[in-house]
Amino acid sequence: MRSGRPVRGWRKLASASWRAPNDPQFFGQLDLDAEALLEYARTIRDESGVHVTMTHLISRAVAHGLSATPSLNQRRVRSREYDRESVDVFVIASAGGGTELSGVKVVDADKKSAVELAREVERRVDAIRTGTDPEFGRTKRMLEVLPIPLLRIGIRLSAWLTSDLNLDLPALGLPRQAFGGAMVTSVGMWGVSNAYSPLASFYKVPVLVLIGAVEQRPAVVSGELAIRPMLTLTASFDHRAVDGFQAAQFADAIRDYATDPAAFEKFERV
Repeated sequence: MRSGRPVRGWRKLASASWRAPNDPQFFGQLDLDAEALLEYARTIRDESGVHVTMTHLISRAVAHGLSATPSLNQRRVRSREYDRESVDVFVIASAGGGTELSGVKVVDADKKSAVELAREVERRVDAIRTGTDPEFGRTKRMLEVLPIPLLRIGIRLSAWLTSDLNLDLPALGLPRQAFGGAMVTSVGMWGVSNAYSPLASFYKVPVLVLIGAVEQRPAVVSGELAIRPMLTLTASFDHRAVDGFQAAQFADAIRDYATDPAAFEKFERV
């Protein structure tokens, strides 16, 4: 393992004040005009034939946000912090017709187009749904077999091995840095416009983004009141790793992507 930098300043104070994310969370909300996102999704669906959704586009926006805010794309191990080797986003998706959720870590998500990301998520979720994903199968068997007290120990142990020690243990269903540098999930699929989710201690990520439903709402455009398709994103941040300035940089980068997604999609034309 490469030697990391000592944790200093407010991060050291935060580490001394709180334990792993049970308490040190703060929350943010970002309202976006979704017209450009919707139009872009329609365009690339027509051109590629791939069903690109708001979840895929916001996952790409989150990847751009991590790339634009390198100090957010770090992992912490006790009193030291380490730069992540890549920009990885964990996308939570439905794997059972809406009755069961699972997730896929997209590696190098900042270097992939929305179409590439959508294809990868679809392929991996299909494998999970059909039981042909070996990594998920091992993890699911562990979840089903272990009683809650042992499962609690197993979760902490696996997080320590794969996140703190940065080990890759696919034979045990324990991939390195299983949840990447950020998590994304949608509540909009259930018609919910605004919701928040806690950061579990074993995620080991600094931010979790929830995507609300696109709704027609009043908004001010060029000084005039208009009805626009609006999208609300909410985020839970680990305050031991993220401050308000970093969160604002992250939000600005996501807003930039949402305003003109085509400008960030260098590999899109198929």
